[in-house]
Amino acid sequence: MSPQVHVHDLWKAYGAVQAACGVTFDVARGEIFGLLGPNGAGKTTTVECMLGLRQPDRGVVQIGGIDARQHPRDMQQRIGATLQTNALQENITPREALRLFGSFYREAEEAGVLLQRFALEEQADAAFRTLSGGQRRRLALALAFVNRPGVVLLDEPTTGLDPSSRRDLHRRILDMKAEGRTVLLTTHYMEEAETLCDRVAIMHRGRLVAEGAPRDLMGSLGTAPSVRLETSDPLPPETFAEIEGVRDLEQTGCTVRFRSEQVQGTLSELTKRLETAGVGIVELHVRRATLEEVLIELTQEESDAPGGSHGGPLA
Repeated sequence: MSPQVHVHDLWKAYGAVQAACGVTFDVARGEIFGLLGPNGAGKTTTVECMLGLRQPDRGVVQIGGIDARQHPRDMQQRIGATLQTNALQENITPREALRLFGSFYREAEEAGVLLQRFALEEQADAAFRTLSGGQRRRLALALAFVNRPGVVLLDEPTTGLDPSSRRDLHRRILDMKAEGRTVLLTTHYMEEAETLCDRVAIMHRGRLVAEGAPRDLMGSLGTAPSVRLETSDPLPPETFAEIEGVRDLEQTGCTVRFRSEQVQGTLSELTKRLETAGVGIVELHVRRATLEEVLIELTQEESDAPGGSHGGPLA
């Protein structure tokens, strides 16, 4: 089956700065795909090239089988998008904005349907300037759905939202997947990517440096699980001597943190030593490597690698 989103060998430069360097990825129908990376990685540039807001220097972009560079108007009829900022006139109401945006497309959803779907009925006739941050984000999503798109691009959709509004938006993004829509999102929240995305790609200095399911990436780099142990009494440093697998040991009073490649064996031996010393366990937490740790490790390695720099910060 052909991918809903196909990006191949995409390049974009701003003078001497390469913002996209051969970016290549596919997104399947009904998949949520995350584009991750530090500030300046080139995520927004890639999204803007896909939407036709910027012209790439070269490369292929296909949305729903349509060549976005050759047929931008046809592509724009099939894609919905929310960008990082919502630039609406301060006195326009959600109902007016939805009707206005709907007039730009050959087929458009009724404003009332979208107001209900995105929980904006009570604010339907309120001025945009009076809406809360969460309400503005929901309106941005509603506007992205005016043309009944099969593909939705969301650039930092939950930035600045409170936890409740963020969870609400997560539910709505998962609803898009359940409806069979394809979603591509950029985000700085790694827990968000772990929760929502079927696959992610990590960008750094305009290049993709890793791609795969979040769980696979978190297990691929050899980042050892971390252990946090709180005991009834402080442990002497020699407690951990010669216990296989312990590294990055930190101890503050009765709290000890460390990593271990072999958690089960390490904890088994540590438990024996605690029993011998008559020290009890108050709390014990074992946490696998997170997507955030994977991203940091990858981007640091790329920064330190020969040829890792591409001439400075990116747009």
